[in-house]
Amino acid sequence: MRDRDPGVPVIIGCPKETKNHEYRVGLTPAGAHALVLDGHSVLVERDAGRRVGFDDAAYAAAGASIVATPDEIYGHSDLVIKVKELQPPEYALTRPGQVLYCYQHIAPDPDLLRHMLDSGLSCVAYETVTDARGELP
Repeated sequence: MRDRDPGVPVIIGCPKETKNHEYRVGLTPAGAHALVLDGHSVLVERDAGRRVGFDDAAYAAAGASIVATPDEIYGHSDLVIKVKELQPPEYALTRPGQVLYCYQHIAPDPDLLRHMLDSGLSCVAYETVTDARGELP
């Protein structure tokens, strides 16, 4: 992510999941709304939440911009919020300095680990985030 003052807005992107049989979405319309209220820009790929009951109109009403392709999400976003780990076709979409927030699952996938190390991505893994009591939120 670019060097920035903590008060400067971030462009946050939410792509449609590409992993086989993964229907969840990394960001709900309510989550998008909270981020927009905090001054950030939110990009959501068309139909990203459709399979779990969140249509594009709900994201637009929350203040998010709907974009047509994953290229637009990864190309413009400082922070990408997904559910599942990157899939091989997504590797080329990432860029150095970008932050990826999702389940990482890098231990059983050496190719994914190699991409993470070589790409210059910063990654936050859902499975490692704990609250003040040390519990998974």
